[in-house]
Amino acid sequence: MSLHLSQDLAATQQDILRMGTLVGHVVHASLLILEESVSALADDSVPAAEESIPRTPKCGLPEEREIDRIDVDIEESCLKMLALHQPVAIDLRRIAAILKINTELERIGDLAENIVERASALRGLPVIAIPKKLMEMARGAVSMVDRALLAYTDQRLELAKQILLEDDRIDRLNREIIDELTETMRTSPTMIEAALHLFSVSRHVERIADHATNIAEDVIYLIEGEIVRHRQLASAQKQTA
Repeated sequence: MSLHLSQDLAATQQDILRMGTLVGHVVHASLLILEESVSALADDSVPAAEESIPRTPKCGLPEEREIDRIDVDIEESCLKMLALHQPVAIDLRRIAAILKINTELERIGDLAENIVERASALRGLPVIAIPKKLMEMARGAVSMVDRALLAYTDQRLELAKQILLEDDRIDRLNREIIDELTETMRTSPTMIEAALHLFSVSRHVERIADHATNIAEDVIYLIEGEIVRHRQLASAQKQTA
């Protein structure tokens, strides 16, 4: 590896770590805003509800703008390294992994922003309780994101593989939450709109877990040089062939 490529990779590595930290913050903040907004409304405290959501969907979380900026910087840096240094082997895999992880993190940030929008939309609607399984799923998804980034920074192959096994649990919780909210809408028509917002939140959280899984797959590719995405689908197709 040339000195210039080594320096460029190190700088880009710092950018991806900074982006991961910011994404972690916005996900935690979005879920906190959701919890606080519903709690405030349940207490019939409209001012408290307004205070719990200090940003409108148009303004969004301030960190999101920084995430978008870093996203562009990382992509431009990676393309520059590919064009100028023509890396091979592990260096090429590292740049490819950074490009993929960058995309996953930016999308997680967008999903966090969407959760804030759903929390804001709950204002003025009939009070609805957040399903306990939704917060359980949210904590699981956030943990997956945190550990996927740790697997990347520390090059921990086994941790990355462990994360892949947790996605099914998140999917199961999402289905159970959807069933619960569907029942709420069936028995309480006045709750339909509020339940639909929580339905969207559940889907956003499930997608966050999917992106964490993708990051773990990128880590496995970086370390082993093997693309494991869609492996289960391919295995299932072979068994039915």
